[in-house]
Amino acid sequence: MSATAVAASGEHANSGAGASEAGTARLAARFIGERIPDFYRPAAAGLRASSIGIGTYLGEADDADDRRYDESIRAAVAVGLNVIDTAINYRCQRSERVIGAALASLIADGVTRRDEIVVCTKGGYIPLDGSPPASREEYSAFIDREYFSPGIMRAEDVVGGGHCIAPGYIADQIARSRANLGVDTIDVYYLHNPEQQVPAIDSGAFRKRMVAAFEALESRVDAGDIAAYGCATWNGLRVPQGSRESLALEELVGMAREVAGDEHHFRYVQLPVNLAMSEALRAPTQRVAGRPRTALEAASELGLIVVASATLMQSALAKSLPTAVRDALPRYDTDAQRALAFVRGIPAITTALVGMRGTRHVAENLAIAETIAR
Repeated sequence: MSATAVAASGEHANSGAGASEAGTARLAARFIGERIPDFYRPAAAGLRASSIGIGTYLGEADDADDRRYDESIRAAVAVGLNVIDTAINYRCQRSERVIGAALASLIADGVTRRDEIVVCTKGGYIPLDGSPPASREEYSAFIDREYFSPGIMRAEDVVGGGHCIAPGYIADQIARSRANLGVDTIDVYYLHNPEQQVPAIDSGAFRKRMVAAFEALESRVDAGDIAAYGCATWNGLRVPQGSRESLALEELVGMAREVAGDEHHFRYVQLPVNLAMSEALRAPTQRVAGRPRTALEAASELGLIVVASATLMQSALAKSLPTAVRDALPRYDTDAQRALAFVRGIPAITTALVGMRGTRHVAENLAIAETIAR
């Protein structure tokens, strides 16, 4: 049975309550002599999260990249990485499914336990299933069959031809992701690029949609389907205030408080941070209590955990870095290591995500955090 088929079977081989304080502390203790002292960092609810996480965005929706990701996930977890990030739409749901299969195998082999691994996924973009449709007509038939006809969402809920955050749709996507991943509880569930909604509707409608989405997410926390939630963004926190797609972290946290009070579970934010996309560090795109703040400053003041995506800018920073950058980071052997080390070294960032399609990439990336070598 292929990796995709195993996880798609719906069996929760990775069942359990999800990552726990005790479980992630156990994992960190197991690698205390192999990883640099700050490799595991505090996350929400007392979790310890590896400061390098594996991303699963790039690649084709085919068996070859399934195998590459399966090998990479197994190798990464075996050497102490415990943050795995994906989205239901990545590679037509195949990324989630290969994670489920790899995690089941790792647990069955005694390499790890479910409560040691922080499993993160996202929902918002309408996902294809296994492979892209052959035509626009086939895509439309798929959307009608899967979502419109069952009443999961309405045509007016969708913006940009494929983005939705309606409560029923979010609940449906969480259920599908849990089945794909083979887990009872998703540790971090992100609304995927909610800024996609901003240009399509007015500000009042956007606020209503976000509040309704947060209500749906809090209900899934209460049900035990997810442990915490957040927003994974691309442009939303990097563009200037008031511009197209701009998101305000203070307002988002306020919406979560409106829904669930101070005990809300909006705890995470994900955004691109790398040598070429440094807005989170330098641009005052946010305001907190009336004061201008960078996205990282705002997240810190608002008590949010920050996860950095695109640390290598989809491999563009893995080679040919300027000499000045190489001179500033002389301890590392490759440009990919330098680019990743730059992001991992930012104090406000808990985890730097990097795509790893192959065990060679795992070894190269994790080498920057080896106690003996560095």
